[in-house]
Amino acid sequence: MTSNVGQNYPYTSESEQERTASVASLLAARADLADKLKAETTPLDAHERWWVFKCPTKGCPGLLHVAGYAAEKHALYTVCDGTCAKTFLR
Repeated sequence: MTSNVGQNYPYTSESEQERTASVASLLAARADLADKLKAETTPLDAHERWWVFKCPTKGCPGLLHVAGYAAEKHALYTVCDGTCAKTFLR
């Protein structure tokens, strides 16, 4: 198990519409994110709500939004909307 995959507890949840808007905003703000998501994720299936997690990066106030399923691991692939701008598996 990688260091950022493990037992993680959700912070809140968001609707599919909110999740889509959050990820679209991050894609618009970060030029390299679209290529990274295309290479490292598979599409999500239909859900009404998705979990949102607190970013584990020290000092980052961001939240992690689900952007897809990890292509090579059994995990949700999340993107931080905070200052660290990292991706994580949950």
